[in-house]
Amino acid sequence: MTGDNQKWLDQNTFHHGEFWDILNLVKEKEKKGLTISLCIPTLNEEKTIGKEVLILRSELMERYPLIDEFAVIDSGSKDKTLEVARSYGADTYLASDILPEVGDKRGKGENLWKAIHQLKGDIICYVDADISNIHPRFVYGLVAPLIKKEAVQYVKAFYDRPLNYSSGLRSSGGGRVTEILIRPLFSLFYPELTNIIQPLSGEYAARREVLEMIPFPIGYGVETSHLLDLYEKFGLDAFAQTDLDRRVHRNQTTNALGKMSFGILQTFINRLHSQGKIDRIPNMETFYRRFEVEDGAYNQLIQEVVEEERPAMIEIDEYRNRTVQS
Repeated sequence: MTGDNQKWLDQNTFHHGEFWDILNLVKEKEKKGLTISLCIPTLNEEKTIGKEVLILRSELMERYPLIDEFAVIDSGSKDKTLEVARSYGADTYLASDILPEVGDKRGKGENLWKAIHQLKGDIICYVDADISNIHPRFVYGLVAPLIKKEAVQYVKAFYDRPLNYSSGLRSSGGGRVTEILIRPLFSLFYPELTNIIQPLSGEYAARREVLEMIPFPIGYGVETSHLLDLYEKFGLDAFAQTDLDRRVHRNQTTNALGKMSFGILQTFINRLHSQGKIDRIPNMETFYRRFEVEDGAYNQLIQEVVEEERPAMIEIDEYRNRTVQS
């Protein structure tokens, strides 16, 4: 490891335990005139969303006013996700109702992008909706470096991600797409970004002014694009990361991870071209193919995965008009 990498790790890698004094964070936030919005993107998460809203709202809005705004932005759940979230005190929105002028697209990245327009905070913190061991550290551990260090623009979470088996929790594992796909790609093309321990973690916080200047893939590539675009603009020093110890959540199947990787690769190759690392983009298929075997018959399953992207929010007229009026 080079000296520069070690210096970055020493200065920009934190443990949530460093920020246990939430009251002090609130005082520092208010002294600097910062506001913080929390966003949970959802799709059919009625089993876990109530606990998340209850714990985070009671601890970080009612007990300690660290969070100024708490919103759930939903992709069109068929279950009671929005009803449950609303009953526990979150502001709830359908992504399709936000910026209707630009239309509606389905995907987590769409919800994250529209949150920039809907929410008012100087800092926006995103937390996934499927965390069964939710704790206030999933928020204060991410916003604290932004409160304390003006040079930091974007903070990623990392944690142990035990795989959930029927026999119980295995002590290590998880992050399979990171280790099999993203870390090798970063090692080849962006070696400095290998310092980000969990680049695909769904929990992160950022300053509004950096989120509004980058495009958002609507699907699986959104976390990867954030890192590549902001690294291109600001370098590694704009990033920080916080150890949140442990995250227990619903694990995806290998087939689902293959589909995710296919979408991420589209985003990654597009960035290689736009950032001048390859001369041209090869003709890429948008159909993901895999096999299933049933009664000795081999069946190829084909599913289209298109990583559409929303433009930088600052390019949207309605957003610019909103910021001028405010």
